[in-house]
Amino acid sequence: MKEQRCDVWAVGAAYERYMGRWSRLVAEEFAAWLSCEDRLRWVDVGCGTGVLTATMAARCRPRSTVGVDRSEGFVSSARTTAPASASVCFVVGDALSLPVRDGVCDVAVSGLALNFLPVPTAAVAEMVRVVRPGGLIAAYVWDYADGMGFLRRFWDAAVEVDPAAAALDEGRRFPVCRPERLRALWADAGLVDVSTVSIEVATVFTDFADLWDPFLAGQGPAPGYVAALAPADRERVREALSAAVPRKPDGSIALTARAWAVSGRRAVDVKGRPGVPC
Repeated sequence: MKEQRCDVWAVGAAYERYMGRWSRLVAEEFAAWLSCEDRLRWVDVGCGTGVLTATMAARCRPRSTVGVDRSEGFVSSARTTAPASASVCFVVGDALSLPVRDGVCDVAVSGLALNFLPVPTAAVAEMVRVVRPGGLIAAYVWDYADGMGFLRRFWDAAVEVDPAAAALDEGRRFPVCRPERLRALWADAGLVDVSTVSIEVATVFTDFADLWDPFLAGQGPAPGYVAALAPADRERVREALSAAVPRKPDGSIALTARAWAVSGRRAVDVKGRPGVPC
């Protein structure tokens, strides 16, 4: 089978069924961990369909929030599904060159996006730039190597059928998804008071179809791989995955998913560069 990398993120509804329902749970835990005060100015980098933006708007009552994502489809979905608020706006933009002025935000966050960016260090530098001295920079990413139960089983099943699939496994491709790498990324950006935490949520599927069908929608690395397979190979992967997952007597499949979160503060002597208004 030919190796293909299909990290497609464009259709909000398909993402919701594949990953959004679980990322929503992590966003709640992340917001509780940050425990920020009200009336702050936020920027959500790689906001996707607006899951984290909406969570912060509900829990933290921000003065303003800008959600930035390079996917026009996701930004459109965020504008449609996020709660209407004069304090929240979504824009199409590059995480490596944020359309936000230097030092005008109190908090910069990023949910489940850093590992998909071509230069994570540049993205963190941009987050630092747009936050005031003493402001907070925080993010979280899935633990693809060990902590994502249904994806770990998927890639193990795929490699059993197609050994070349190992090169596409997020656990191998994204080393930043570990606490020590996140801590180093934040420290190297000059951030202080750096800390990390593990966030684990339950991923309960009503039956095998509830687990498998989202892989057919083509949103993300694993579904992109499935979409590129010939029908016979796709069926072989499906059967291998079906044999690998544990089932309860009612047919449901109960697994867990772990994310790693990191936070730190901008040092008071860091200087930025000109930008456009937040």
